[in-house]
Amino acid sequence: MRSFAMSLPGIVLAIAANASTTGASVTGFPPTLPPADLVLRDATVATLDPLQPEVQAVAIRAGKIEAVGSDEAIARYIGKQTKVLDLHGAFVTPGFIEDHGHLMDTGESLMQVDVGQPANWDEVVAVVKAAVAKAKPGEWIVGQGWQQAKWSKVPQPNVDGLPLPTALDAVSPNNPVLLNHASGHGIIANAQALKLAGIGDKTPDPPGGAIVRDAQGHATGMLRDNAADPVFAAYNSYLKTLPASEQEARRERALQLAVQNEIGKGITTFVDQGESFKTVTWLKQQVGKGLPLRLYVYIDEKSPAELDKHLAEYRTIGYADNRFTVRGIGEDVSDGALGTHSAWFLEPYSDAPTLTGLNVNKMSDLRKMAQIAARDGFQVAIHAIGDRANRELLDMYQDIFTQYPEARNLRWRIEHAQHLALSDIPRFAQLGVIASMQSIHACSDAPMVVSRIGEKRAEEGAYVWKKLIDSGAIVLDGTDTPVEDTNPIANFYCGVTRAYAHGAKKLFPAQAKTRLQELQSYTWNNAYAILAENELGSLSPGKFADLDVFSGDLLTAPADDILRTRVLYTIVGGKVVYARPDADKWHKGQRFEPMPEFDHAE
Repeated sequence: MRSFAMSLPGIVLAIAANASTTGASVTGFPPTLPPADLVLRDATVATLDPLQPEVQAVAIRAGKIEAVGSDEAIARYIGKQTKVLDLHGAFVTPGFIEDHGHLMDTGESLMQVDVGQPANWDEVVAVVKAAVAKAKPGEWIVGQGWQQAKWSKVPQPNVDGLPLPTALDAVSPNNPVLLNHASGHGIIANAQALKLAGIGDKTPDPPGGAIVRDAQGHATGMLRDNAADPVFAAYNSYLKTLPASEQEARRERALQLAVQNEIGKGITTFVDQGESFKTVTWLKQQVGKGLPLRLYVYIDEKSPAELDKHLAEYRTIGYADNRFTVRGIGEDVSDGALGTHSAWFLEPYSDAPTLTGLNVNKMSDLRKMAQIAARDGFQVAIHAIGDRANRELLDMYQDIFTQYPEARNLRWRIEHAQHLALSDIPRFAQLGVIASMQSIHACSDAPMVVSRIGEKRAEEGAYVWKKLIDSGAIVLDGTDTPVEDTNPIANFYCGVTRAYAHGAKKLFPAQAKTRLQELQSYTWNNAYAILAENELGSLSPGKFADLDVFSGDLLTAPADDILRTRVLYTIVGGKVVYARPDADKWHKGQRFEPMPEFDHAE
């Protein structure tokens, strides 16, 4: 320290001498910096950059992070044209990435009847009745979000807790009705919809699907997984009868609603888990026209032959100023969902001992598609919820990595990874397979988990985020929208508390993440999973300026206050794409009302 201090006068003299010889004045040091386009100051900024983990201010220029630091340091970047946001102590993070969602389905769900809010089947029927009263004869009534495990009472009579068709048929005799289960792995259809789909009492169960029947063998209208395909086909045939202009307007409206929904909830990048070749082409065109959201889209083509023929030509990286990338296939499914008894387990369900779930898509078909992806240098992201489904995929990935060693570097994933056998938990890290999980599912599913698979299996392997993280695996976070509301706040709360029933109960809380782990899951980990950790995921100079501004500090706020947190601003590429209407009036210490209890389940 002494020798350093003694040298300071010499340094100062050298600077002065240099200034005199160059004509520059000492008052010009430090040099003037190029002005920023946008500066955020007076904030609590969690950068997730280990070199500067917490700062007060951020300077943004040309769509990228120019600098981070103290208010004083960043003030040097403020010029006459710089827009300045004084945040009054608000919490700033890297932009949240929705790592597992369905973009167009989300938009379409926002145009459909909401059957997730009704408290029981009688109320669902009442909602359908009201929709029929406004519809034309023959017009389809489509709803989204029901979950029988959440109903306040069991329908009477019922099969496996599911209603018989009498009430629904009575209120909609001339309008086909299609009501999607919250998980997306089952529907309830009325008699008119079944008729149009060609499904009757003698229709056999298709591979990977099940038609629920009553004691007399009559189809009840509940269709699990692939059994619902003919109803969706009939609905799509109806849509094709609409004028072409109306079809395009519906599609554009769905995209617009989905994008606004995402940015309004703090999502800056959306990972779409599966679109057809045709839809991917259309989405690329829309992005080219300008979208305030980054898209990372997986190809979802059911035909291995089509995938083999066309996959490579759809590879797209960083199109439209890094707003659109395609280099993966998903979300082909290996099994169904816990809520519909179709998640594929090694042992029977505790509450349905004749069932072990469904292998929805043949493992042989999934293997063919994964091999094509490995050959063409694409990621693979396949849905697996039950422990049998997860084991089958881990085995398959391991075999393919032997055949295509370079595929290990593509960061293949298993979507959901909800229920794992103990011996399979360390295999994720060993194989380099990413666990793409959704925290909100644990809290939504919690009321039925133990009854479905028993206490022992649930505690050992259900939503075991901490066990996976401790083993060295990369664990992601998202919401599976529209299965769950895409709002990351409820998801964050579940990740760090595992609380449900309005906070009164917790599902094996030892598996909760720390606050920092949860924030990393939603930002840096999600960026890593889409091979974008050098551009996204932390607020480091040179990275894209994608940021969220929250009303509360998610790393330090009391757990009960997390659900009071609101998104104030969403910033993508240095542009404010969403501002809460009262954001400029927000002040530190202001408290919002808690968010409603999450109400969906897988």
